[in-house]
Amino acid sequence: MESLLHRILDIPPVWVYLVVTLLVFAEDAIFVGFVIPGETAAVLGGVAASQGHVELWAMIVLVVVAAIVGDSVGYEVGKHLGSRILNSSMLDRHRGRLDQAQDFLARRGGWAVFLGRFTAFFRAVMPALVGASKMPYRKFVSFNAFGGVVWGTAFVVLGYVAGASYQAVAKTVGRDLAIGVAVIVVVALIVWRIRESRREKTFESEYEAARETE
Repeated sequence: MESLLHRILDIPPVWVYLVVTLLVFAEDAIFVGFVIPGETAAVLGGVAASQGHVELWAMIVLVVVAAIVGDSVGYEVGKHLGSRILNSSMLDRHRGRLDQAQDFLARRGGWAVFLGRFTAFFRAVMPALVGASKMPYRKFVSFNAFGGVVWGTAFVVLGYVAGASYQAVAKTVGRDLAIGVAVIVVVALIVWRIRESRREKTFESEYEAARETE
């Protein structure tokens, strides 16, 4: 954690703003979310704000705007190139979750846009799916903006609180113990993420098996 904080503080503020904004934007616009979840960038932006390296309000505004605009670009991509992209080989390994996302969209409509923002895979593909489904843009953008505001604010503030809490713990119990606690938390998050990934793969296998028997 200490090393991460120093690395963030070594980067000029304008680059912190730029990199976080671009990663959040690209996640939904061009499927970068398959590699780097936008929430990671948003949290790191919040951590930088907790150290006074960037302004918290500016980071929240940039993340929210990038999320909304990125989704809008993803919507247009799906609207014009939806079938070509969704049937491409690069998505074959995600076919089960992609079908799940399409089913979720069919059942929940606009609320799928809002709720999908809080799941990494759905956040990356939902805008294109909605565009391909021909949902009116006015309806899409209303749920998109609502989700972008809630999601962007929540994850930037989460990073801000995490960064500030780390500094407070380090001053109270010492840096070494604070780093130990941070390592435990990170390991716990990694284990949780691995289990989530295994559950997703199990779901995909079961989903594909069910489709083959239909």
